[in-house]
Amino acid sequence: MAISTSLRAAIALALAAVTAQPALAQAAPAGCTGTPSNHWVTVIADGLRNGNGKLAITLYPDVSKRFLAKKGSLYVGFVDASAGTTRGCIFVPNPGVYAIALYHDENGNGKIDRSGIGLPTEGFGFTNNPATLMSLPSFSSVRLNIPKAGLITRIHMKYP
Repeated sequence: MAISTSLRAAIALALAAVTAQPALAQAAPAGCTGTPSNHWVTVIADGLRNGNGKLAITLYPDVSKRFLAKKGSLYVGFVDASAGTTRGCIFVPNPGVYAIALYHDENGNGKIDRSGIGLPTEGFGFTNNPATLMSLPSFSSVRLNIPKAGLITRIHMKYP
């Protein structure tokens, strides 16, 4: 059976239209926190000592003066804590460099509790898992490049 020239042209045009369509964007995981955007990062926090309360995921811009400063974050999202490993997701405004700090709000009061001398009494962690034995990490040690949607970062929680 011979295919007419006009039918061949129609098939070629239809195939070109199908292959020219942009790929469907990957959808953010359910429960992703923050201002919705086309960009997000999945955070896997391991080492949670129990499933009490919430895990706070704090997103900071690439501005060292704002890191860990009062009102310096872009957003704080909360997900239910699970003993061992907790997964969360946070939207980021655009691809770029950010920092993420976590704390395990075991008693659900919405803040990281501290001892009388100011040391944390609840678990915490940072992107890139920097050493925090004698002080808070430097901003340069926690910077994370998020070039596209769907990046996954693993943060190990530390407890006093």
